[in-house]
Amino acid sequence: MGAITEIFRTFGPEYLARYPDMPLQHKKTIEAIINCRSGKYGVAVYQCNSCGKKHHIDRSCGNRHCPQCQYHKSRQWLEAQLERRLPGDHFLLTFTVPEQIRPYGAMFNASASAIKKLAKDPRFIGADLPGFTAVLHSWGRKMQYHPHLHFIVPAGGLSSDRKKWLSTRNNFYLPVRALSEIFKAKFKDEMARQELLHKIDPATWQIAWNVNCQPIGDSEATLKYLAPYIFRVAISNSRILAVKDRTVTFSYRKKGSSRSRKVTLDVIEFIRRFLQHVLPAGFMKVRHYGFMSCNCTVSLTRLRLLILEGLKNIQISLADLSPIKPKPVLPKPICPACGGFLLYLFSLIPAEPCRGPT
Repeated sequence: MGAITEIFRTFGPEYLARYPDMPLQHKKTIEAIINCRSGKYGVAVYQCNSCGKKHHIDRSCGNRHCPQCQYHKSRQWLEAQLERRLPGDHFLLTFTVPEQIRPYGAMFNASASAIKKLAKDPRFIGADLPGFTAVLHSWGRKMQYHPHLHFIVPAGGLSSDRKKWLSTRNNFYLPVRALSEIFKAKFKDEMARQELLHKIDPATWQIAWNVNCQPIGDSEATLKYLAPYIFRVAISNSRILAVKDRTVTFSYRKKGSSRSRKVTLDVIEFIRRFLQHVLPAGFMKVRHYGFMSCNCTVSLTRLRLLILEGLKNIQISLADLSPIKPKPVLPKPICPACGGFLLYLFSLIPAEPCRGPT
């Protein structure tokens, strides 16, 4: 059992009693983490292929905010994105909004629209169809609320006839100051359309909405960095240093520093910070746009060909067109009695399962 699960099992009931009017998704998340691998969701039965001994393993809750449940999904997502990568350079765009902003859907729409608008401008790329993948983060290094979006963007786009790759030049994608202003304006328009503008402090529109752009090469390192954050919330068990006297101490690093630091929070405040990053049911925190969307009529193989044709001094090879590597074999569970491999037989599930939302 991880430290986060232990915190929720010990103090979660107190938090539920103290804040009975909390959002339903928060309540479901607390209950799911408390009951994860406790036997509440049934057991999976395995048999050792060597000694024949049967083993009963408590089933997990499956909640997408549970720190015990999502490691395999993170690996699967990373493998899929590495298979879909395009050749050539990429950029990482980061859109940061004031902490008062919480309508995540509008954040996605406004930032994606801003990129598409500027990418079409002939002064920059002149591409009718850019493409990118967006990932939502809502936390900072101390688990505080810090909403921002990361976009992994191939360095160019397709022409209007979809027959030519238009590359960016001079290690530059789009002007970040213009992106920031367009992003803010489009978000404000979206809030007005949804009749939510009156709920936002007018001072929010007077401060800068930061947009950062940096080259990241072939994007592999960035995908590996983002993958663990996609299927967990705010903090991992490995960062928990101590749980003592109703406080939680965990490690963090300041931006630009490799030195590990510590922060100590009251346990109820720790749970509150954790829960403020729980997403609405069914909300997609990763979205693909343009030629990176599965709905794009231009195939990835065709895209790779067009990109390689547009880049100088690169010879086209079959490996470049289909850069699919063999999938790594997932580790099999090991028999604690003899070290043999455990083979899955069946699961025993309660008649009325209380599985949390996924």
